[in-house]
Amino acid sequence: MEKFAELSGVSRPTVSKYFNDPASVRQSTRARIEEALERYEYTPNIYAINQNRRLTKTIGVVVPYLADPYFAEIARNIETRCIDAGFSPSLFSSHGRQGLEIEILATLRSMKPAGVLLAPLGRSSNYAVVEQFCRDVPTVLFDSNIDNVGNIFVGSDNPQFTSLMVEYLCRTGEPPLFLEMEAPPNPNARKRHAGYVAAMERLGHTPRAVQIPGEGWALEEVGHLGGIELIEKEDLRGKTVLCSNDRLAIGVLAACYQKNLRVGISTNSDLRVAGLDGHPFSSFTCPPLTTVTHDYEAISERTVEELFRLMERDSPQGDREEKLFEGKLLMRESA
Repeated sequence: MEKFAELSGVSRPTVSKYFNDPASVRQSTRARIEEALERYEYTPNIYAINQNRRLTKTIGVVVPYLADPYFAEIARNIETRCIDAGFSPSLFSSHGRQGLEIEILATLRSMKPAGVLLAPLGRSSNYAVVEQFCRDVPTVLFDSNIDNVGNIFVGSDNPQFTSLMVEYLCRTGEPPLFLEMEAPPNPNARKRHAGYVAAMERLGHTPRAVQIPGEGWALEEVGHLGGIELIEKEDLRGKTVLCSNDRLAIGVLAACYQKNLRVGISTNSDLRVAGLDGHPFSSFTCPPLTTVTHDYEAISERTVEELFRLMERDSPQGDREEKLFEGKLLMRESA
């Protein structure tokens, strides 16, 4: 920047002021700087600039697995809201690995962001590292709630998701069995399991949860292989199946098609299949998947609003707050 200021014939503080807010510089000076920018193809090093600022315009966004359509959709909503507010979001994915999540938090520290929106791995996270980061950097947790860590958590009411779906399935047909992974990558799965058990017992039915082998984020493959095994054992025929998430349900739908089982609500169908999440592609499965969807808009809006509010505090510390959003039932042909 020092060299660019000299070449453009403008003082370095004025150049710095321009990059911070072009409208704050006189029009004639702004025109001279912009002409020099084009001539010398100069681009400021944002990360270097941030090192010298107490408060930057960068907001970190961290998700556990960006290839998951839920996280892709929520990240898209969050990024758009940050950009509209004049901030520059930097998106990171920890790919389900604790070590990478720790590295990302260290990188964010060096960037000196104005704030961070963090969807932690949950049980796989290093709690001490996440807790210290939240103490040092204005951070709002979303999706995965780590008890007593951070000041603010925004997410979905996962027990309500399963309760809403169980009530619907029992009202319209056979009570559902609950299909889940033995080692789910997302901690919300356990809350959904608890919600299923509570709802079934409240309605006077015996809960039946079936765990299928698998770990990691290849959820459709896990659902497909687990579904085929259960079908071959004749453990699904004539049943209603509630999957812990839509990606597992998509795999089960593929298994049913492969094994010539008809899924749906018609009288000649073999079984009903439902999911949870409101997967962005769930309306395009065959048949379209009945599910409970997240309120993507409300969650992303509230998450960003809470971060902006936290960033205005002199200290990020304070009483811990939680905001949970209920899901909405989407009734389609699969159940």
